[in-house]
Amino acid sequence: MQVEVVAVGTELLLGDVVDTNSAWIAQHLALAGVDVFYQTRVGDNVERIGAALRLALERSDAVVVCGGLGPTPDDVTREALAAFLGVELVRDDAVLARIRELFDQRGRTMPPSNERQADVPVGAGVIEQRRGTAPGLICPVPAPGGSPEATSPVSSQVVYAVPGVPREMTEMVTRAVIPDLQARMGGRSSIVSRVLHTWGVAESALAERLAPRLEALDAAGNPTIAFLAGGMEGVKVRITARSGTVEEAAVVLDTEEAAVRALLGRSVFACDGTTMEAVVGGMLQAAGLHLALAESMTGGLIASRCTDVPGSSAWLRGGIVSYASEVKFDLLDVPKGPVVSEVAARAMAEGAARVLGADAGLAVTGVAGPETQDDMPVGTVFVGLYLHGDTDVAHLRLAGDRTVIRQNAAVSAFDVLRLRLLDTHSASPGGPS
Repeated sequence: MQVEVVAVGTELLLGDVVDTNSAWIAQHLALAGVDVFYQTRVGDNVERIGAALRLALERSDAVVVCGGLGPTPDDVTREALAAFLGVELVRDDAVLARIRELFDQRGRTMPPSNERQADVPVGAGVIEQRRGTAPGLICPVPAPGGSPEATSPVSSQVVYAVPGVPREMTEMVTRAVIPDLQARMGGRSSIVSRVLHTWGVAESALAERLAPRLEALDAAGNPTIAFLAGGMEGVKVRITARSGTVEEAAVVLDTEEAAVRALLGRSVFACDGTTMEAVVGGMLQAAGLHLALAESMTGGLIASRCTDVPGSSAWLRGGIVSYASEVKFDLLDVPKGPVVSEVAARAMAEGAARVLGADAGLAVTGVAGPETQDDMPVGTVFVGLYLHGDTDVAHLRLAGDRTVIRQNAAVSAFDVLRLRLLDTHSASPGGPS
């Protein structure tokens, strides 16, 4: 079954409100085995909502309309549905009584404007509201030439209307919309996705490495692989599987994830919502190591990301924002000279570990722009890493504006440490060969 999500609200088109509802609905429909191929946003206008519904039902079996069920004059989803279906709106006394009861429970008098929330298109079913005042609607769509009043409860096409308030929408979709869709499908399947996070490899290079798997999966059709540009968090590889249950789909995902990891190797650093800093922190803690930071161009970004990880006090000693050259010279014993250099990064990493009493020191110095520094072009970054008595320096060239360069420098520094820890583990007795 194919479903389209139509989000109603002029504020969505103006950018005043970000449409997170459509993403949530699509995600949870996918878990229920329902395909969402289109999402539409439309303003608070009866004619344009009707046009969006007509287009949606030309290419989908069902539509979930979100928003426009409130009591104010610009909430016109009910009117648009009635006009689209060619029926009248009829006030439902039971719904009206329920809305009055909700106001009474809160010790408030119901404004007359809320009465219109009890208006229901003829032939539609009502989804009880349990968290607010606006009930939802299930509107079977009659076949061409058919009578709306005679439409069976299980019609070939259907339009659902749910409130735009997220906490009301999520409860209603979970309790009523998804079970109704599954009943219309005559069964249940699940679509489950898993996202692998990569760093340091371009999307085109990832596609080349995965070409054998992509070709094989195109022929099989299940699971599928897609690439998601992650911006300042790397390129993501999404694996999606369809099966009868979530558990069965998870088995398919496990198999495909292993195949993808085998092709991408150490470029994959995490899965789903795990961050680079959480991965590195876990590795440090497992190895019994403590980290000290010395940051120049990143200005504390690395330390901030570390402390975003719960329990980071177990492996993070602290950080020094050595932005001024004098701080590098006086506090970290950086030799006098260019501070954007391999020599400076090396001394910063060693100095941070010494001053803060840590086993590992991670340092970043570079040119974020917009001007060059020490004859180094914008995007030049040196990452110093002190670990187990040895110090290495990575020389990076990053693209983008000042914000992008600084953020990418922070993640790249974590990645330098991650790869070094992997090498250390591989070389240790009992480590993977």
